[in-house]
Amino acid sequence: MIFLPPYAPDLNLIERYWRFFKKEILYGKYCQTFALIKQACDDCFAASNCHREALRSLLTDNFQIIDCA
Repeated sequence: MIFLPPYAPDLNLIERYWRFFKKEILYGKYCQTFALIKQACDDCFAASNCHREALRSLLTDNFQIIDCA
């Protein structure tokens, strides 16, 4: 049995997607109103086909197996 840390964001796919989303939408950008933030989020989700290659390499289930023996 291999014990994982209580918080392992690299093993959780939604955490990986959230990190990508924040990098694309929020980092280094200023939105004056909540409506602009909401519009930027909606645009990112609508254009998910444009980010397909980046997400394909990020959202994979190929993890390194560590032998504890």
